Amino acid sequence: MNNNTIFSLDTVGYQYPDGVAALTEISLEIKAGDCIAFIGANGCGKSTLLKLLNALIFPTEGTISAFGRTLTPDALANPEFATMFRRSVGLVFQDPDVQLFCSTVEEEVSFGLLQLGFPEDEAAARVEKTIDELRIAHIRHRPPYRLSGGEKRKVALASVLCLEPEVLLLDEPTVGLDARSQGELIDLVWKLRGEGKTIVTATHDLSIIRELAGFVYVIGENHRLMFKGTPQEVLGNQNLLQEANLLHVHSHQHDGEIHKHFHIHQPPHPETGGREHHET
Repeated sequence: MNNNTIFSLDTVGYQYPDGVAALTEISLEIKAGDCIAFIGANGCGKSTLLKLLNALIFPTEGTISAFGRTLTPDALANPEFATMFRRSVGLVFQDPDVQLFCSTVEEEVSFGLLQLGFPEDEAAARVEKTIDELRIAHIRHRPPYRLSGGEKRKVALASVLCLEPEVLLLDEPTVGLDARSQGELIDLVWKLRGEGKTIVTATHDLSIIRELAGFVYVIGENHRLMFKGTPQEVLGNQNLLQEANLLHVHSHQHDGEIHKHFHIHQPPHPETGGREHHET
């Protein structure tokens, strides 16, 4: 393994307790400074893969190594390694309600810092810096459960960013964000890329992968890796996107003729819950 390799996955598989496969024979490496995206239809295993990288669950087949050490429950039982790993790798969940539980936003942002042993004065300084960067000072004293979906997502992101992790894992990061907030998120990712952070995004929103990734892995509905390449190579391959259920052909009648267009699948609109499409 190269000394700048952060994660190495060797034929990793994961099965749910009922025996249903979530991922099958995933092999890849993620190096320091990589900015990659895992894309695929809902249910293909993207979120499961991020949880494996964050050591919230462990492979049922194959192995994952992180920072040169195999990720196992025993490895995470070692306090020194566990502290290093949790400070180095941060996951922002797709559903912020899973992540938020404190009484106020300020407490939420500081919680991880205090749990991982940061001195109170350093924790307070990091909280101030992160709250300012994400422009959430106006909600710092509010309870998270009373926030909008977009605000909750920002708070969840802040609770991870304040740790200044080496690796940031983002699960469907733009769901529920308005246009301005999506732009701010992309700007933030570019800033973190410039700082040399490793960023891994899981999404089925193809409209953001050019901005959020330099390399893309496509996961098929059979839960296997089916393609890897640049965003341009992926987005330019309509057959691949159709096979991965990220693109479909939509027919309609116009002036007495049947026309067909390719439509890219995107996340449901946060207000209507409907599916938006972009023609290609």
